[in-house]
Amino acid sequence: MIELRRVPDRWRDRWHRLDVTVRDLPLALALAGAAFVPVLREYGTQVGEMPARPFDGAAVLLIALQCLPLAVRRRWPAVCVALVSLGFVLGQVQGYHSFAANALGVALVSAGAHLAHRRRLVVAALSVAYVGLAVALDRLTGAERVDEYLTFYLVMALAWGVGAWVRSTRAAEAERRHRVAEETRTAERTRIARELHDVVTHHVTAMVVQTEAARYLTASPDRLAETLTAVGDTGRLAISDLRNLLDLLDPGHEGPARTQPDGDLGALVEQTRRAGQPVELTEHGTPATSSGSAERAAHRVVQESLTNALKHAHGRPTAVTVHYDDREITVEVSTDGPGPRAGGRARSVSPGGSGRGLAGLRERVAALGGEFSAQRSDDGGFVVLARIPTGGR
Repeated sequence: MIELRRVPDRWRDRWHRLDVTVRDLPLALALAGAAFVPVLREYGTQVGEMPARPFDGAAVLLIALQCLPLAVRRRWPAVCVALVSLGFVLGQVQGYHSFAANALGVALVSAGAHLAHRRRLVVAALSVAYVGLAVALDRLTGAERVDEYLTFYLVMALAWGVGAWVRSTRAAEAERRHRVAEETRTAERTRIARELHDVVTHHVTAMVVQTEAARYLTASPDRLAETLTAVGDTGRLAISDLRNLLDLLDPGHEGPARTQPDGDLGALVEQTRRAGQPVELTEHGTPATSSGSAERAAHRVVQESLTNALKHAHGRPTAVTVHYDDREITVEVSTDGPGPRAGGRARSVSPGGSGRGLAGLRERVAALGGEFSAQRSDDGGFVVLARIPTGGR
């Protein structure tokens, strides 16, 4: 059954790979062939009251002139509509009325849909040609009224309008797809930037803090060795997380890739402690079985909060409280205000942040339907609070 379904798809793909002229040729041949069917000769398009001539060699040439140009109706729409119109005019003036005259409507629709340049000039030229045809037929027969000529002109104008509507609809759809692609590309770039920020900033900040501390431990070889070991461990962890992120972003990656950050909250807190930040972790409850996305978001909230604590309040006590229940995960990270350093100035590892971290957390939590806040406390510290739904009831 699967193989039977694949056969039409394969043939359809092959058909669409053909040149557009080849794909339009069957329509041209079908209209030309229909013009030779006796029962269809009475269903042609006729303007004026010219008496019909018998089917002869000239009729065959006019049928070919009116139908075969439809093979280039999409590649060269102006050429197509010009040749078909010429064949139509000659057929009407000479009295060769056949089913092939209906090709004019097809040519007008195609020109309205596919003609890209000099559209007004083509419309004007066709209108002038039609006026000339009407005048010639009126002088030859004088049997048809002006309103009948006008009605036929409006019908042909409607055919062009249908093609123009198709063209505008396609253009609007192409613009919509382009806009969606740009929005998707922007969202993906934002997501990659946020993931890189989350993965790199915490580890690099810890390494910077540990490296700065090592400068003051030259008199204590044991503590210096311990600090340098911590720097190496943090660097290796950063490399591991970066490789995992690249695996997730690489569409050609075939191996398994973790979607959750390295380690649990305990390991994250321990790494921050080794960087010289006193952190107390308190956890209540157990995560729900279906809270994978909420857990990852909670991990990122704690990670970014500890990174900010290392940057702006290094050495100050930080408390991490995580509460799990069936409906949501509540995360609260509070850091005391910056402590005094020598000279009475507060110690800060970096002069400031870009704000991307907190903004990314707010977006991440909001995407899961949660609430996020980050604000200063009365003592000059900082409090981050997030409530993240787990999807349970």
